[in-house]
Amino acid sequence: MRPIAARAPGRVNLIGEHTDYNDGFMMPCAIGYYTRASVRPRDDGRIVLTNPHDAKGIVYAQGVIAELRGAGVAVPGIDIETGGDLPIGAGLSSSAAFEVAVALAALGLAHAEMDRLELAKLCQRAENVHVGIRSGIMDQYTVLFGKRDSAVLIDSETLAHRYVPVPRSAQIVICNTMVKHELAAGEYNTRREQCEAAVAALRQWIPSLASLRHVSVGELMQHEADLDPVLFRRARHVVTENARVLAAEKALESDDLRRFGALMNASHDSLRDDYEVSAVELDAMVDIARRCEGVYGARMTGGGFGGCTVNLVAAEFADAFRERIAREYRAATGIAPALYDGTPVNGAEGPAS
Repeated sequence: MRPIAARAPGRVNLIGEHTDYNDGFMMPCAIGYYTRASVRPRDDGRIVLTNPHDAKGIVYAQGVIAELRGAGVAVPGIDIETGGDLPIGAGLSSSAAFEVAVALAALGLAHAEMDRLELAKLCQRAENVHVGIRSGIMDQYTVLFGKRDSAVLIDSETLAHRYVPVPRSAQIVICNTMVKHELAAGEYNTRREQCEAAVAALRQWIPSLASLRHVSVGELMQHEADLDPVLFRRARHVVTENARVLAAEKALESDDLRRFGALMNASHDSLRDDYEVSAVELDAMVDIARRCEGVYGARMTGGGFGGCTVNLVAAEFADAFRERIAREYRAATGIAPALYDGTPVNGAEGPAS
């Protein structure tokens, strides 16, 4: 039989980093770089990945298929072939795109359908349980719910979203540092544990507290002296970042790109100083961007410790920005960066979509 195919885009997060696993807000968009998956049935029940997504590709694939089968989808043995132009390891959600593309293709093979929100939860669960990364739902959600020319403001507590149009007068330019430090995955889980510890400590004064989503900036500042300094800084990033996302929505709706850019800048500074997930290369790239004409804001995007920055640039200065940041980043680090177009696109497509 002919293979069943699906494709899923990557994502870039404009603002709202490390808030999704704290029941918070974030504002990502899907981008026009894709992972494609095509599948054929096997008679032996095995899951075979012919060209692995990365070293853990088969683990991701097995996790997705196991979760589909656990949800009652009769997925047979399966040959999976993947490809596409979405870079791996850049912090642009190549793993979530892989999960979603495999899931949609497998659903098509099984002649089954699944609600997109349920599919996002299933793919997140595959990553949490089978791969061991305690990620939130932002990546899978964005990959499935992306919309052309719009960011997706996601409430990770209610799992509701609303679309916020991105003005055409600005371009989203993604810059890849081409560096990924090995401690990223372990530190990601550590940050989540630290946020949980901060919530546990704050329950002495806010007994019903379920997550940092429900702590105001004022409440947190009242207990600065009571909290372990590291836990306080982690919590301060999350609490202030949630406020920045909601302010950023208002800025975009009123076409106030300077305000939006200032919030992006503040987000990066908080990720660097309070959450401590930046890297020398990310900071260098952000510093260069902020000196460029026409740049409203620049920040790291993704889990951190390398990967990409996201930059909001006035459209008329975008070409000059690309040329300058590539030249100056290479001069500063000896590394040639990769640059990507962050124009928002629609979410994943497949036989079960």
